[in-house]
Amino acid sequence: MQGNVGAWPFSQWGMDLRGPFPKAPGQMKYLIVAVDYFSKWVEAEPLGTITHAQVRKFTTKNIFTRFGLPESIVADHGKQFDCRQFIEFCDESGVVLRFSFVAYPQANGQAEAANKSILHGLHRLLEAKGRWA
Repeated sequence: MQGNVGAWPFSQWGMDLRGPFPKAPGQMKYLIVAVDYFSKWVEAEPLGTITHAQVRKFTTKNIFTRFGLPESIVADHGKQFDCRQFIEFCDESGVVLRFSFVAYPQANGQAEAANKSILHGLHRLLEAKGRWA
């Protein structure tokens, strides 16, 4: 894997999935998070299920159509990222898909740092209102 900073804004994204959380309205219990390595911009969305199709839809809607095609995406080896369908989707889009080390998820530092902040905020929402999404 190359350096931890994208060469320009929105050229490299870190992606991760979190949950399950307590069910929210719409049966949402997972969270997908994408973080731009250069600007630290965060895109996140609650999900009811976590499938490669959901990851692909989120990537298209929240990254490709809003910020253009990035040079690369860094993800862990979760089955939604490390599957033929998502790998082919990235290849067909001209996006390099890189994986962080299984034993060292901190290698995807931007997504992990954003997760920490988001989880802290979700914890506060749950304590205050009992809802996170």
